[in-house]
Amino acid sequence: MTADVQARRFVVRGRVQGVGFRWFVEREAHILGIAGWVRNNANGSVEVLAQGTRDQLSGLRSRLREGPRAARVDAVEEAEAQPAASISSFRIEGAW
Repeated sequence: MTADVQARRFVVRGRVQGVGFRWFVEREAHILGIAGWVRNNANGSVEVLAQGTRDQLSGLRSRLREGPRAARVDAVEEAEAQPAASISSFRIEGAW
């Protein structure tokens, strides 16, 4: 892990469950070269932990605000997180 790697935790609110949002995030993260995970929360939001450069995270933030076509994004909350060397790829958590 290089020194310029940052981590962010995003919580996306709106109509973001049941519309392919996690798969959308996974695809965008792979395109951007971001590591981390995405999961649904019990309160109807989607949570994302992302690690990458400032530019990569900025790109993901923009995509999260748009979401897939069937979604409606009302808010994207962002908080700093601690980068973890153990996270090297991007995955969907809790998918069945």
